[in-house]
Formats: sequence, structure tokens, C-alpha cells
Amino acid sequence: MTSTEPATGPTPSAKDKVLGWLHAHLFGLAVANLIANIGIVVTGGVVRLTGSGLGCPTWPKCTEESYVAHEALGINGVIEFGNRLLTYVVAAIAITVVVAAWNRRGVIRNLAIIIAFGVPLQAILGGFTVLSQLNPYVVALHLLASMAMVGLCVWLLDEIRSPGREAAPRNVRVAAVVTFVVGWLSLWLGTVVTGSGPHSGDLESRRTGLDPALMSHIHAYAVYALIAATLVTLWLGRKNVYVRRVTIVLLVIELAQGLIGWVQYLTDLPVLLVGFHMLGAALISAGLARVLVSTRAHTA
Repeated sequence: MTSTEPATGPTPSAKDKVLGWLHAHLFGLAVANLIANIGIVVTGGVVRLTGSGLGCPTWPKCTEESYVAHEALGINGVIEFGNRLLTYVVAAIAITVVVAAWNRRGVIRNLAIIIAFGVPLQAILGGFTVLSQLNPYVVALHLLASMAMVGLCVWLLDEIRSPGREAAPRNVRVAAVVTFVVGWLSLWLGTVVTGSGPHSGDLESRRTGLDPALMSHIHAYAVYALIAATLVTLWLGRKNVYVRRVTIVLLVIELAQGLIGWVQYLTDLPVLLVGFHMLGAALISAGLARVLVSTRAHTA
């Protein structure tokens, strides 16, 4: 009696196992990418709100003599240097996503690469904010670039996993674009308010010289316009389940963000509330991107 053993292929190498795991967990890694980019916005806010913007007074070194913070720089040096170190964490996650997405040709791989390249570019822009002694316009550009990174991460997630759908009707797509543009106008005006307010990141850094109360009211009007545009998008897209769902989420974030904004204005900008407001801004950027991509056709 002859016995036959089942044929087995070659044992996968350690490299193949790692790559297989990365490919299988691309969505989870992309979620981590989004969280990391939102997190760096929040930690950047901590740096500014604690007056640690020049905790490391130069760049790329922390001081002229050292790449790392030392005792003489105090807690501000620790906070600012810690934020610099987090950039490496964000970069590591972004590179891992690129590796995981490498076998996915087209938009997914291209977006992963763009996000990964965006991390060092953001680090360089962060360096310029230090070298400019926290020039409020450079700081604003740095923050808005982070918001753009958040939006790209959301787009990547939508490409990886979202419901299959046809493109939304033209009027819904136009409304989503208007909402996106007004939302970004609101985000930009938020940086203008910040640039004219008290939380500069360092006692010696200059402000824009604009009236913070006036800029706060102008920013508020932009937020009202954003909420109105979001409501129009929600009404026009009410028959589209996915568009309706993501637009409702954005609207809730906007209302919460507006409430925080008014409370912080009426209470003279307490640090904790300003920090939550920065988190809300990052979430609005994510929500704007999600609404915009939800109106595009997608094959699940």
C-alpha cells in the first residue's frame, strides 16, 4: 500500500510573512496614519499653549550646541523637543502605510506616498517656524499644512474601504465643494484669529497686529456660512445614505466646535478650551474631506 503526502509549497520567509501582515492590515495602518496626523496637530497646540514654541530655540538642532533638549531649557525645552520626536513616529507610520499599500497600484499607493513625503516637508516647515521666531503667518501655514495632511489621510481611508456607490448628483457635488471651500476659509480665518491673540507660543514672538475681537467675529461669520453650506449639502444629499451619514457627522462636529469657540471667546481663551478647539479644527478638516469624497463614485 503506497501512501502519499499532500504536496506543500515552500515555507514563506519572514519577509513574506511581514509583508503579508502589512497588506492584510492596510486599513488599520491607514487609520493609525490619520490618528497620528491629528495627534501632531494637538501636540503642536500643546507646544504653543504652554509657551514652548521656542523651547528649542533653533533648528534642526535644539540649541547651537546640541540636537537634544537639556536641563537648562527647562520644561519648555522638553515639551518642544518631545513634539519634534513625535514627527519620527508619524513618519514611521506613514512609511509603514506605503509598504503596506505598495501592491495597490493607482490612487491608494500614490496617496500613501504623498502623505509619507508630506511628513518631512512638514518637519522642515516646522523648522522655519522656529527660525522665524514663530512668525504668526509661518505658524499658520504650518498648521494649515497639517490640516491638509489630515484630509489626505481621510481620502486614503475612503479609497481603501468605503461603500460602493455611484457619483452623487451634480447639485450635491457642487454643494459639497462649496462646503469644502467655505470650511477651509473658516480654518484659515481661525489661524488669523490665533495669530492676533495671546497664545503665541512664546512671550517674545510677535503678533499680526490685527484686532483679535474683530477677527474673531469675522471667523464666526465664516463658521455660520459653513454650517449653512453643510445644511444645504445635507438637504440635497438626503436621499444618498452615505452622503447623508457623513454630512451629519460633519454638522455635529461643526456645532460642537462652534460652541467651544464661543465659550472660549467669552471666557478669555482658557488654555484647555483652546486645545480642544484645535482638536476640533483637525476633526473638521477630516469631516470636510470625507463629505467631499463621499460624493465621488467608488468601487468597493
